[in-house]
Amino acid sequence: MTFPWTGDRMGHMVAEGELLWEPGEEIKASAKLTRYLRWLGRSGDYEDAWRWSVEHPAEFWTSIWDYFEVIGDRGDGPVLSGKMPAVTWFGGSSINYAENALRRTEGTALVFVSEDGGRQELTWAELREEVARVRTGLVRLGVGRGDRVAAYLPNIPQALIACLATASLGAIWSAGSPDFGVPSIVDRFKQIEPKVLIAVDGYHYNGKSYDRSAAVNEIAAALPTLRATVWIPYLAAADDGRAPQHAEPGPGHTQEVPHGEVIGWEGLRAEEGPLEFERVPFDHPLWILYSSGTTGLPKPIVHGHGGVVLEHLKSLAFHQDLGEGDVFFWYTTTGWMMWNYLIGGLLVGATPVLYDGSATFPSPAALWRIADSEDVTYFGVGAPYIMASLKAGLHPEGLERLRGVGSTGSPLPPEGFAWLAAELPGTPLGSFSGGTDVCTGFVGATMLHPIRAGIIPCRSLGARVESYDPAGEPVVGEVGELVITQPMPSMPVKFWNDPGGERYTESYFDVYPGVWRHGDWIKINEDGSCVIYGRSDSTLNRGGVRMGTSEFYRVVERFEEIADSLVIDTGQLGQEGRLLLYVTLAEGADLEEPLQRAICDALRTELSPRHVPNEIHVVPGIPRTLSGKKLEVPVRKILLGTPVEQAANPDAMANPEVLRHFVR
Repeated sequence: MTFPWTGDRMGHMVAEGELLWEPGEEIKASAKLTRYLRWLGRSGDYEDAWRWSVEHPAEFWTSIWDYFEVIGDRGDGPVLSGKMPAVTWFGGSSINYAENALRRTEGTALVFVSEDGGRQELTWAELREEVARVRTGLVRLGVGRGDRVAAYLPNIPQALIACLATASLGAIWSAGSPDFGVPSIVDRFKQIEPKVLIAVDGYHYNGKSYDRSAAVNEIAAALPTLRATVWIPYLAAADDGRAPQHAEPGPGHTQEVPHGEVIGWEGLRAEEGPLEFERVPFDHPLWILYSSGTTGLPKPIVHGHGGVVLEHLKSLAFHQDLGEGDVFFWYTTTGWMMWNYLIGGLLVGATPVLYDGSATFPSPAALWRIADSEDVTYFGVGAPYIMASLKAGLHPEGLERLRGVGSTGSPLPPEGFAWLAAELPGTPLGSFSGGTDVCTGFVGATMLHPIRAGIIPCRSLGARVESYDPAGEPVVGEVGELVITQPMPSMPVKFWNDPGGERYTESYFDVYPGVWRHGDWIKINEDGSCVIYGRSDSTLNRGGVRMGTSEFYRVVERFEEIADSLVIDTGQLGQEGRLLLYVTLAEGADLEEPLQRAICDALRTELSPRHVPNEIHVVPGIPRTLSGKKLEVPVRKILLGTPVEQAANPDAMANPEVLRHFVR
């Protein structure tokens, strides 16, 4: 199969649905999903299995517990009771996430790679010992069941260790990346009143070091509930050629922290102790994640021990085909739910690769090179990195052990699928979509499905995903609202500080009572495959023709002169507005009349005449969240007159300085 190219870049549209990869009989037979279906006594027909999983959720999720031999007490209560949003799973059961994540004792548990070339491995025995030591240290600081431990950490081993130690006590973990600004972190952590803060003095990114000591002091000062601040002198230790755990905080780190004691990581882990696990109810809080917080206070989303264990076992084993012996790498920070998903690899016995640094330093191929050097078997990134690799003309090399590639974060256009199929023939690319809200993907791929350009092959097992028309009726083959009509165990157990559940209900169930509305446009095909078209609150509605923004970006960003783009429809209820296109240009490119005309012609031909922009503007950057999502809704608010400071929280953004370029 051949694809059209211009130089090293794909130059033309790739047909949606183009067949790119099919699993052979050997791959199907060895897939972990096939083994599970055989164990169930069901056929290998995926759609049949999916229907069973959503029509009989109690039987399905019980089978996941039994098949993976989950450690815990099942209890004698019902597997599922109540209706969304007030659902209870596995009543009377008790479980601990860390106990299930640390059940293995031999081999390599994790690998850490840093941008500056540092590398560290921990065996399962070493990881268990470190978790036991940190657990003992947290107990010494007064942390117990239900207490919150907050972390201001990059993707380093200490973050994973502290998370597992916190979970082992039945305490509650919550993390933010050190590239978050102080107000953004305080907005998150002040809501949950942590007892302990674990933080680094800085981090490395794009060849530079960023000192965050002053920021940590500010954060600690804003958290009066702290009994202790634990410093990891990440930058100082690197400068001295020492491992971070062997460095103590200097005087400058202690003098400005007003609450509780101040110790170093070495002090936290100084004492040996037993590795014990506090078993807690199935829905006991495990960690608190946050909505992006681009406007207003971030929503503190609470997930439970049991729901995460079952969901991640199911998803990682059956949809990523991961198990013992696999090496699992997903590029993420601790501030994105994909970090929680990455460390979930421990549950299935895979080895997570933690990476702290830029995706494109010292070259755009940085992540591909890590995947090669670490013999990664499953490699995951945000969709923008795949498209950037295409535009940069990259040719990933090596990767002999690679069995699969994952893409998430935003819709991946068919050209991204086709580029990977051409560069890594025989390696399936699975596009996944889900969210922080459920800490997983609810549509994705398996090793039983063919891969077609631009198509997400299936709805995940146990996820009753449907497409609703404006009347709230399910439709097939049409674009509609993405909804989930049966509960999933990894749905939030609650929002923090939302005792009556009003904020939780308003966030997901305000449009369709008893049905989860996720806020994306989706088309579900006859065969169960689907396409995500972007956020439903940023729809383009031109002359009654409704379209997701992903289709628009697919056309515009095909031009090699365009590095990135953002489209905004300023129309309001009953009033059609202007369609505005903002672009950032590739190096050396100019937005001259021929390029503008070519873009408009392509949009007219490939979408519709209604989708030709009224104006095209050059901006120095497209505003994105820290996890890489385009900020369409806040920019629309700015264009309609909302002040910048009210439209978006700059500390939740990767590049807040660009917002001023959208003020009209």
